[in-house]
Parts: sequence; structure tokens; C-alpha cells
Amino acid sequence: MGHETPDIKVNDDGEPNNTAGATLHGQIRSYGLTNVLVVSVRYFGGTKLGVGGLKQAYKHSAQITLESATIIEKTIDITYQLSFDYAIINQVMRIIKEKNIKILRQELGVNCVYHIDIRKREKEAIMNRFNGLYKVVIKEIEPS
Repeated sequence: MGHETPDIKVNDDGEPNNTAGATLHGQIRSYGLTNVLVVSVRYFGGTKLGVGGLKQAYKHSAQITLESATIIEKTIDITYQLSFDYAIINQVMRIIKEKNIKILRQELGVNCVYHIDIRKREKEAIMNRFNGLYKVVIKEIEPS
């Protein structure tokens, strides 16, 4: 899911309370989505539908929209620089392969320098693995 403190804004825009905004937001949550906007426009039927029917109409509108949408998953990544002796490259690579870490850049020599991307939610577990290795220096850097 998205940010640690999500900004959520729902609006009924003149509709009876909690019929439109909260109902649309409920559908967004049921799909587990963040960073999304759902807009539903009603042309007819408010008073004839009643509050319950209106809520169902908004729910169905959001549901069919989200079912037909192309959902793109994006991750929040942090870029790190790992510096270590060539002698432990196998141990470092084992962690990289096990955790499916993306290597952005590598410089191999007497000392090795890797720039890697780590998913923010996996940061602590992965950093603990690297910190368990002898003489691995880890520094957070701005992505290139």
C-alpha cells in the first residue's frame, strides 16, 4: 500500500451524506489501491433511487470502473551504495539474489561498490542482512 500517512479526501458534492464519496472510497480500499482518483457522475435517479439505491449505484459505478482499469504497481525504492572487499563478494551476491535486489551500478576492483535499489518496506530486513557481513559499508544515496 502507498504512503505511511495517506491523504484521503472524499466528497459527496451535494449528495446525501455518505452516499457518494465514502462509497467510492470503500471500493478503492477493497481493491487495495493508493494514489488513485475515482470520479462518478450521476445524471438521473437520485430521489427515485433513494439513499440505499444511490449508494448501490455509486458502488457499482466504482466497481466496474476499477475492474476495467489497467492497474500499474509502483514501489517506493531507496537507493544505497554498498562498499566492501572483493573477498566477500559471494556473500553479498547471495543476499542480492535471495532478496531479488536490483543492482543499478557496480564497480569491481580491489574494493567493490554497488548501487542497489531496495523496496522501502523491505529496508530493515535487508539492511540487517548486510550489516551482519564483516566490513560492508552502507550509505543511502540519491537515485541517479
